[in-house]
Amino acid sequence: MTVRRVPRWISPHGAEVRTLAAGCWWDAVRVPFAPGVRALGVLGDETGAVIRDGYGDILYWLVPPGEAADWQLPEVQVLGHGSHVAVPPPRRTKGPGLYWHVPVAYGRECTDPAHLHAALSAALTARPAL
Repeated sequence: MTVRRVPRWISPHGAEVRTLAAGCWWDAVRVPFAPGVRALGVLGDETGAVIRDGYGDILYWLVPPGEAADWQLPEVQVLGHGSHVAVPPPRRTKGPGLYWHVPVAYGRECTDPAHLHAALSAALTARPAL
């Protein structure tokens, strides 16, 4: 029996970035880097996988499909059915470019939407340290 360490929707041996449709396996929550890092600090070990676009300074969390569709948070965009997301290969955990800021693993793909919403709300209202 083979133990699979990455989710079914990701190619375990692929070396290239793939564009995948949101809304099937997950939706993606797109957040600018600075508030995203603050949200990661709030979430701690409760975060799921996070994609970082190192060129655009954007973080993407994965959440179960449809669970964040009605969010109204400033600077946050929910990418669901009809959207596509560039996904790095599972072993790409450093930039430049697109990589896993928090690596994807089987059983740790999606972040709990309620926890993510609370963390993002706190991060977006917090003032950055000077």
